[in-house]
Amino acid sequence: MKKGSDNERFGVEQLFGSKTRSRLLQLFLKNPEGSYYVRELTRKISAQLNSVRRELNNLVELGIVVELEAVDTPDGKKDRKKYYQVNKEFGLYDELRGLFAKASILIQQDLVRVLVDEHPIQVLILTGLFTGGEEHETDMLIVGSPEQKSLKERIEGFEAELGCELNYTVMPTDEFLY
Repeated sequence: MKKGSDNERFGVEQLFGSKTRSRLLQLFLKNPEGSYYVRELTRKISAQLNSVRRELNNLVELGIVVELEAVDTPDGKKDRKKYYQVNKEFGLYDELRGLFAKASILIQQDLVRVLVDEHPIQVLILTGLFTGGEEHETDMLIVGSPEQKSLKERIEGFEAELGCELNYTVMPTDEFLY
């Protein structure tokens, strides 16, 4: 099998048997301090409510995710929603984090290859999500003149694989050089 073929692409969905489970794991493992309620998770990973509930139950049963109840709100009251958080005491926690980090790197490499091969891009700068910074306004700066519709479709495909939204900025080459 030649390197980079579609058969070789690493997809954790296939490994874990469910896109929803894979996306939940990716979110939890990338944000180990975060706790989320069910509807928030459905928005963050773009999945159906029943699917998220089913996979959360599976992950809780396995011990990978823990259920938190009665979280304190900023005004000192108790929030009655159930929140979910990754269990950092789970026996394979470090291994799972490593696996998802490697999968993310492979997706990033594929993203760069596809964008540069298919579009007239002179410079591609990855920041934000790709460098571990969640607070950046842009995850990718694309310098060149890519066809907007095609670029948007490609990026949406990678967003689905990564399980999160990518913020990107396209800048014409002359403006970048200025």
